[in-house]
Amino acid sequence: MDLSELFAIHVSPLELFVRGTLMYWFLLLIFRFVLRRDPGSLGVADILLVVIIADASQNGMSGSYQTVAEGFILVGTLVFWNYALDWASFRWKAVRKLTEPDPLQLVKDGQMLMRNLRKEFLTREDVEAQLRQAGVEDVRQVRAAYLEGDGQLSVLKFEDKGADRPNKNDGPAGA
Repeated sequence: MDLSELFAIHVSPLELFVRGTLMYWFLLLIFRFVLRRDPGSLGVADILLVVIIADASQNGMSGSYQTVAEGFILVGTLVFWNYALDWASFRWKAVRKLTEPDPLQLVKDGQMLMRNLRKEFLTREDVEAQLRQAGVEDVRQVRAAYLEGDGQLSVLKFEDKGADRPNKNDGPAGA
């Protein structure tokens, strides 16, 4: 293959941009509204799903492109939309609501909100594992816990009124 052929464009750049745009928005909507959010990190099944979706969507975006330049256009389109949505989410609350889910309360006043756990297909054990990672042994210690839009669990504990003062029966401090 001739080096100039490597950078030739055989598919219309506008067609590549439109294909990339359509696939980006389609995948964004799927990931935002259809797929569940897991507290913590991605599991093996989640990573596998992303890889399979990436492979399947590549064919829809490419229109059988054959050169590096056409790949650059597609990647540039995806980067453009990602940057544009980040920028718009920062500037406008309406866009942020579209791209980032609101926090969902999972624990209130030491009690798990089972309806909200079911809504996200979370088990009691899933939440308890995340609470332990936050240093909480018992859910009754939690004033509130929220599943954030990025899948992380934020935990607010009840304040322990006497935690800063040593107990009189404990003896001298540091003993």
